Amino acid sequence: MQKIGYCRVSSRHQNLDRQLGALRAERVDVIFREKTSGKSVKDRPELEKAIDQLGKGDCLVVAEWDRVTRSMFDGIHLIERINARGALIKVLDKPHLDLTTPVGRGFIPFLSAMAEDERSRIVKRANDGRKAAKAKGVRFGRKPKLTAHQRTEALKRLDAGESFRSIARSLAVHHATIAKLAG
Repeated sequence: MQKIGYCRVSSRHQNLDRQLGALRAERVDVIFREKTSGKSVKDRPELEKAIDQLGKGDCLVVAEWDRVTRSMFDGIHLIERINARGALIKVLDKPHLDLTTPVGRGFIPFLSAMAEDERSRIVKRANDGRKAAKAKGVRFGRKPKLTAHQRTEALKRLDAGESFRSIARSLAVHHATIAKLAG
């Protein structure tokens, strides 16, 4: 039996150390790791490689279930794919559940539902936070390329008949930036 580890964090600013430590303590044979958002269940090439490497009797070991799946349907689909290969799953952050047993496998849909619920709560909190920030006047998005003074000057120069490109060159911006001001 080969133990194949998988770990994931959501952004490049986060690190995998905690998950890697847990997987190494479990003595996995190989570890697949990636830094990508958990919102989408697609675009996880390292998870796909880990599953592709599973053979009959092998075990996919993950430090935390919510690093693998965010929805009940995704979790169930993942379990089906792994079972179809004759392999098992072991989740280290749920020590009271041995997911390599038939009873343990019955808990995986429940864990997936919990992960989906947590994702919903995260999204709700983030949306509520954005609404509160907007109500306070916080501006989102990219910082403007031009200062208020530069915008005023660019508009005056446009009114005087100067071209978008000429103004853009003098302000070191793309001509589309100036065109948007006129628009």
